[in-house]
Amino acid sequence: MDTLTHAPSGTQWTIEAAGQRAVVVEVGGGLRKYEVNGVDVLFGYEVDEVCPASAGKVLAPWPNRIRDGRYSFAGDVHQLALTEPSRHNAIHGLVNWVRWSRVSGDDSSITVEYEVVPQPGYRWPLALRTTWSLNADGLTAEHSATNTGTEPCPFGLATHPYVQVPGLKADELLLGVPGRLRLLVDSRMLPIGAAKVAGEYDFTEPRAIGGLALDTAYGDLIRDADGRSTVTLTAPDGRGVRVWADSAFNWWQVFTGDTLAAARYRRAVAVEPMTCPPDAFRSGRDLIVIQPGETWRGSWGMRAV
Repeated sequence: MDTLTHAPSGTQWTIEAAGQRAVVVEVGGGLRKYEVNGVDVLFGYEVDEVCPASAGKVLAPWPNRIRDGRYSFAGDVHQLALTEPSRHNAIHGLVNWVRWSRVSGDDSSITVEYEVVPQPGYRWPLALRTTWSLNADGLTAEHSATNTGTEPCPFGLATHPYVQVPGLKADELLLGVPGRLRLLVDSRMLPIGAAKVAGEYDFTEPRAIGGLALDTAYGDLIRDADGRSTVTLTAPDGRGVRVWADSAFNWWQVFTGDTLAAARYRRAVAVEPMTCPPDAFRSGRDLIVIQPGETWRGSWGMRAV
């Protein structure tokens, strides 16, 4: 199952089941490829590429952006590195470019882990684990985060898969998003307010994306009886993907790729389950606080239809 390569994304771990194939990578612990019956569900990247545009990444211990990389927690002020310098933000957490370790696995699943060490801007140790698995119901990702320190720590998590229907651009797809509100953002893509969805931003009933540019966080989610919420992306002929997340995830970020290079421009839609919205370390909105010795857990997954 382990294939050691000199790829920029490190070791490649392949899992297979029920006509599906997924490739999990060492660098970032994320998903490089997912296909069903030989058809790519994700718009991933090649083995010789450096991961572009956070494709398939796990974003922790915070998702999205923190204004100026600066926040207060438990009475202290913390300063993170500005990893999005053009907008003066800290973006997408601390584990994008680190090497995760394989803990266990079999033909259809793999568990990887990474230990976040105390560091400038984030002084709490965390043990992160993700289990990627395939079965007849599709792909599932099970995440956990354990506070191995002696103080409560702030936490959030998201993932960044680009979902596609091969042969079609974002403009041609029907999108369904179970969010009854959306965040309003400034030029730095940071929240400045919220509004009920209406008009072109209302996808509570699936409809065509058309030329609309989205890089939008949706909240106040519509859930089914077991607490899941689901985003759908389908072609006019019915081909498509359903992406679900359990009750641990309170937000969806939807990104149509309008700021990406030509090769990825509007070729797929990033459908990102998030536990909290952008800038949650500052606002406190849906921020998770993990107590010493406690473990947070959350799951999401996708299925081709």
